Amino acid sequence: MMDILHEYGRALLWTDGYRFTGVAMTLWLLVISVVLGGALALLLAVGRVSSNKFIALPIWLFTYVFRGTPLYVQLLVLYTGVYTLEVVKGSELLNAFFRSGLNCTLLALMLNTCAYTTEIFAGAIRAVNHGEIEAARAYGFSPAKMYCCLTLPAALRIALPAYSNEVILMLHSTSLAFTATVPDLLKIARDINAATYQPFTAFGIAAALYLMISFVLISLFRKAEKRWLSHLTHSPAK
Repeated sequence: MMDILHEYGRALLWTDGYRFTGVAMTLWLLVISVVLGGALALLLAVGRVSSNKFIALPIWLFTYVFRGTPLYVQLLVLYTGVYTLEVVKGSELLNAFFRSGLNCTLLALMLNTCAYTTEIFAGAIRAVNHGEIEAARAYGFSPAKMYCCLTLPAALRIALPAYSNEVILMLHSTSLAFTATVPDLLKIARDINAATYQPFTAFGIAAALYLMISFVLISLFRKAEKRWLSHLTHSPAK
């Protein structure tokens, strides 16, 4: 094991000399997909709970498709399928975008987490205390001000436990990036196995690194829950 760590440690953690690899690439995929997907999901969640069917129905269809199909299939469609379309071949911009395995992987991860997060946020919005909403209306809050100052902050606190699970699942989902030739942590582990014929050591190191990242993420979310959800864990004084 020490020989593998000495020879491939840098590639596992950071770079192979000219590009990000291993843990660095895995974290890059996770952060970009979660940030972009989460920001888009916040907007879609507002439309998802809308009483206007022309707004809510397309968003429901989007979440249904991406939650109802495997992420692996979505990645293959974007990486190997979309590039064959004539509209993509005829556009210089689209052609350059979908030729990149990294771009396709980020897009697949972003859309997938966006679909799940939209439903998480939409459920949290519906769970906001109706009395608080009525009180805000009584004070003359406009719909936009009520969403920004009351509904969305309360919904984000409610959604935090479920959203933390989604982020951990997205960390695991980044392991599919190797199918698009992206040098993530699992891709480097597979390369080490191919070079050394030591699968237990190669994939064991990868598993340990995934566990370490998961431990850090879980700890951060627990601190966030302890700070913002403390009022739900403390029983009222008798």
